[in-house]
Amino acid sequence: MKDENKDGGGYRVAADELRQFIERWERLDQEKKDISEQQKEVMAEAKGRGYDTKVIRKVIALRRREPDDVAEEEAVLEMYMEALGMR
Repeated sequence: MKDENKDGGGYRVAADELRQFIERWERLDQEKKDISEQQKEVMAEAKGRGYDTKVIRKVIALRRREPDDVAEEEAVLEMYMEALGMR
């Protein structure tokens, strides 16, 4: 799109608005990358202090879920493990 002034400036306004949307998206994308890097640093620090980062990630995933969903999944898991003689 060009920044030409056509139809009483409507074209320019649309181009400016489109540019703003794109620039907002790009800023958010950069923020997302920055946050991802910070999360990696947190996990590296936890690992350096002897924590199991695989388990930490599992705990984080569980905390995001509804307690009822977690309890249901754990009950089914327990049932399956018992059926296979693993408990």
